Amino acid sequence: MEVLKIECLVCGCLGRIRLGIAAPRRWYTYAFERFVLALIKVMTLKDMSQLIGIGWDCVKDIFKRYMAQRFARPSLYRLRYIAIVEISVRKGHKYLTLVMDLQSGAVIFVGDGKGAEVLAPFWKELSLIRAQIQAVATDMSQAYIVAVWENLPSVPLVFDHFHVVKLMNEALTQIRRALYHELHDVMGRKVLKGSR
Repeated sequence: MEVLKIECLVCGCLGRIRLGIAAPRRWYTYAFERFVLALIKVMTLKDMSQLIGIGWDCVKDIFKRYMAQRFARPSLYRLRYIAIVEISVRKGHKYLTLVMDLQSGAVIFVGDGKGAEVLAPFWKELSLIRAQIQAVATDMSQAYIVAVWENLPSVPLVFDHFHVVKLMNEALTQIRRALYHELHDVMGRKVLKGSR
């Protein structure tokens, strides 16, 4: 495609008009990139390169640049809603602490271990960029609750649905057990049993 050149009347420099349909120094357009990325989901690199008629290294380059862009270090500037959760990664009590952006679903921080001290680098980075966090969701871990209150004191703290329901079910079980032991007649116990 022929691109028009423009000349500055003041200094005489020549420049090209940016069309915005392709990345710089690439022979293919953004639309072609999207087409290749859609095909990658259902085909191998070799099959796709044969189908389209381009080299597999070009297909690999498109996919590699997409992966680098998609999974690069996420920007925290537009961060508004976050979730803090710990996961077990293998037997032997090996844990990771994850911080997720609730709007995009991206994992923005991974800490080795669990507890408030694991989140220290995340809080430091968050304070440097002055992110405008509007809400934080956590499980009911006391360490995470204290960490959020210390680092984001004016931000609402939301507990995740699973842990709230779990606490409610445990309380309901305790009440049923206490009532069961208080009842002395067999009929009352039969009615209570299985009435969760």
